[in-house]
Amino acid sequence: MIDILTASIGIGLAVSLMFSEMFGLAAGGMVVPGYIALYLNRPIDIALTLAASFVTYLVVHSLSTFIIIYGKRRTVLMIIVGYLVRGAMTQIPFYASESLYQLSTLSPIPAEWEPIGYVIPGLIAIWMDRQGVVETLSALVTSAVVVRLALMLVFGMELQNLGA
Repeated sequence: MIDILTASIGIGLAVSLMFSEMFGLAAGGMVVPGYIALYLNRPIDIALTLAASFVTYLVVHSLSTFIIIYGKRRTVLMIIVGYLVRGAMTQIPFYASESLYQLSTLSPIPAEWEPIGYVIPGLIAIWMDRQGVVETLSALVTSAVVVRLALMLVFGMELQNLGA
């Protein structure tokens, strides 16, 4: 039996390629829609990931007014800054009311809110920089939903209980 994470990444790669070929839009990196699809039942984690990505984009964009950053340097800098921003965000305690808790997860176990992955914010920020924020977010959300629907077809409703 194939693991849900493996299937999600594989389906995400196919959907990302399809979006790139059909619409000319990248969904924040080839593996990103697969990861985001697993967390669609945790909107707070997704919001934190997108916030970390946007902060990363702003930091590198601001730095580029002082330093010459292009090509591989820009790509690596985006991933490093995304990694650092994500790490800094995990140090911030998130306190919330019960209503926010209910939005964050469908499981009865209290959730720790944190951005998804360490490289994901940097990958999203790279594409925010290359093709625009709105275009990247639109392609990302749409492709993640397509991946999630495909996962639900393959694995059934047991996907809901995934602690992602």
